[in-house]
Amino acid sequence: MKNYRITVNGVAYDVAVEELGAGEAGAAPVSTPAAAPAPAKKAAPKTSGSAGAVKITAPMPGKIVAVKAQAGASVKKGDAVLVLEAMKMENEICAAQDGVIASVEVAVGDMVEGGDVLATMN
Repeated sequence: MKNYRITVNGVAYDVAVEELGAGEAGAAPVSTPAAAPAPAKKAAPKTSGSAGAVKITAPMPGKIVAVKAQAGASVKKGDAVLVLEAMKMENEICAAQDGVIASVEVAVGDMVEGGDVLATMN
């Protein structure tokens, strides 16, 4: 048995692999089943009807665990707008500049992918 650590999408897995001899593999070829299709992404509720010029995007896939600024709130550069949990760590998603939150595109509990728009601001 050989032990390996494999990282998939930022999540580390420890696996044990057994090496088989030439006669132990069997006569039939082994096929790997195709990956299951990703579940359809649910539409995130919008808290405001107008989108802002500056987009705040997810830096990585994860789950929204807190929304700290609602539409209409004034924020300063560096203020936390949302909290994204990824790999069992909470990451504050901060405003890149001073402005007003125009819309929040996600809700607590939403799963997001890297690059998804989380909020917009003016």
